[in-house]
Amino acid sequence: MNLKEKIADYPNFPKKGILFRDFSPILGDPSALSFVTEEFTKKFHPNDVDVFAGIESRGFILACALALKYNKGMILLRKPGKLPGKIVKTSYTLEYGKASLEIQRNAIQKGQRVLICDDLLATGGTAKAAAKLIEKIDGIVVGFAFIIELLELNGRAKIKEYRSESLVEY
Repeated sequence: MNLKEKIADYPNFPKKGILFRDFSPILGDPSALSFVTEEFTKKFHPNDVDVFAGIESRGFILACALALKYNKGMILLRKPGKLPGKIVKTSYTLEYGKASLEIQRNAIQKGQRVLICDDLLATGGTAKAAAKLIEKIDGIVVGFAFIIELLELNGRAKIKEYRSESLVEY
């Protein structure tokens, strides 16, 4: 299946000069979504992953689909102020400002192997912050699963110490 045919392009969104790659059409096509989950099972063996982490908000969808496919759990990496209980937070820099991610302190057990999921890898700042959060609560990052990777932004360089898999490259 050619996933590029399923990805919609939106020029100048969310601001001028940005070409937004939208994976939403994949979600509307059960065969495409099934293809995505099947492709990731070829890349990450079920015995190597204990839990999936989704980065807010589009990563939630991929993490949930993979968690169901693998019969594993799923945890949330969220923007500040969205999670109850004891929280661990990390801040990071984006090309257009600063951002933060949070996780619940008890989201995983010490030593659990976590596959971090998001729809897109761009500059790698958010992905790196997600890995730091998992490690702060004593998880082991087994890698990253992205549907789309924007090669010219070289985000993989920021997370080079981790395994990173993407299905579509631009």
